[in-house]
Amino acid sequence: MNKKDLERFKKLLLKKREDLISEMNNFTKDTLNKSQREASGDLSGYSFHMADQASDNYDREFSLNLASDSQKVIYAIDEALRRIKDKIYGRCSKCNKEIGRKRLQAVPHAILCIDCQRKEEAKRKPS
Repeated sequence: MNKKDLERFKKLLLKKREDLISEMNNFTKDTLNKSQREASGDLSGYSFHMADQASDNYDREFSLNLASDSQKVIYAIDEALRRIKDKIYGRCSKCNKEIGRKRLQAVPHAILCIDCQRKEEAKRKPS
């Protein structure tokens, strides 16, 4: 991969990383930093209805899962940035063939070429 392409993918990865961090900050600000009472909009001294609590707990759990998924992608992006620095970006970690440009544009943090990715997914599917 030439220098120009590497620089373009680096910018793409950094932008994606920045967007994910911004989303995670919004999760924390909007959901995780508020008490259940604040999140529900009920600032009275009365207790919650059990259904309201369950709904609030579900929302918090959902937000935590989104933040966790985002953190995993951020880690993958950081690894891709490391591979750019090490000049091994764009190579499949299994077969060492070049990962297609279209795939890298869609998933710039990909570590597997499309063929190896399909094989990995086939292994995970229940028979």
